[in-house]
Amino acid sequence: MAKPTSVSDFLAGLLDLRKSSNDLDDRSIAELCEALLSTEGQVSGRRIAAALLARYQIMDKAGKHAFFTHLNDAWDVDPAQIKELAAQYDEGPTPKNFAALVKAAEPRRQELFRRLNQAEGATAALVQMRVDLLDYVRDDPNLKRTDLDLVHLLTSWFNRGFLVLRQITWSTPANILEKIVAYEAVHEIKDWDDLRRRLHPEDRRCFAFFHPAMPEDPLIFVEVALTKDIPGSIQNVLAEDRETLHIDAARTAVFYSISNCQQGLAGISFGNLLIKQVASELSTQLPHLTTFVTLSPIPLLRKWQAQQSLDALPVDADLAAHYLLNAKRKDGFPYDPVARFHLGNGALIHAVHVEADTTEKGKAQSGGVMVNYLYDLSQTERNHESFALNHTISASRALQQKARSMAQRLNTQKTETSK
Repeated sequence: MAKPTSVSDFLAGLLDLRKSSNDLDDRSIAELCEALLSTEGQVSGRRIAAALLARYQIMDKAGKHAFFTHLNDAWDVDPAQIKELAAQYDEGPTPKNFAALVKAAEPRRQELFRRLNQAEGATAALVQMRVDLLDYVRDDPNLKRTDLDLVHLLTSWFNRGFLVLRQITWSTPANILEKIVAYEAVHEIKDWDDLRRRLHPEDRRCFAFFHPAMPEDPLIFVEVALTKDIPGSIQNVLAEDRETLHIDAARTAVFYSISNCQQGLAGISFGNLLIKQVASELSTQLPHLTTFVTLSPIPLLRKWQAQQSLDALPVDADLAAHYLLNAKRKDGFPYDPVARFHLGNGALIHAVHVEADTTEKGKAQSGGVMVNYLYDLSQTERNHESFALNHTISASRALQQKARSMAQRLNTQKTETSK
């Protein structure tokens, strides 16, 4: 694993290396790639990897696209060779035949990415490289093959065994606090006073996952409010003039904001790990906590409402309940991404609340409605299994009743319209 460093230090180091490595800079990026995988790369791999990453950093958008296209086409697997080796392994499943088949089945570009990670700060650079790649994949779907190779490696490098959970406090270094402000994706942090209100009081917590190769860059973080009861409004949770709750009176941990920080790690989920570990950490610190729940947005409710030509209906609790339980994708899973995330982690849909988010964003997304997902730690595994295998949505009886009521209204309305 590459030596930990900040992204800014890494980029500065690349510029210094370019100035002192003219012999490598004279070679094309394709030649540097070949050199990295050659015998030369075994001897001078770290230097070549740094030079290659430096070259990539100064390329324009078209050049980077051409680089990925080259890896995608010229560094792919040979299907005919794989077919031949698979037949040999089928006839004789020896370790030698197995090793040959595995080697042929791995694209050379995967080993290239692996060797690129030798350079100091390369892990962060490769995460950023994937941000570029994802941009090109949208217009050039064939590049998804290269993306799959990069995801395969990033999934290994960022597995749970490498991640470190750290509590973010008002005493955390300013450079990390600045990133918490910048990465907050659910409820905007307006200024340092706003951040202090989320970190400093005794009834507030914030936790983040970090990676040893990116020790100053959070991967994902969660903000937690400690309350007496399950809240039904983000305004109350974040109110500037709210009264701080004495920690001994807290019975509920509310996960009210979960933000993914690294776009280059999209598709590599840390959220389920984070919630479970934070719940475990809080249970140890505060054994009197009895309830673990979210206060979550419903980001696609209004979009779905428009698609279903239901704009004339008010966005009330019954409509939201119907949406969460019955709006599905073609694969049978919920239409709403936040619902898929929490239900996939074993949560139960507990309650919906109107006028729960009166911000402009909240009104635009869901008419201001929010939802509590309840994490009953004794039931999460069973709920997760039912959801993953059978698409079963766990929900409270009250929410199920609201959904049934709205479904009946919509069916009645549809019948009357068709007459």
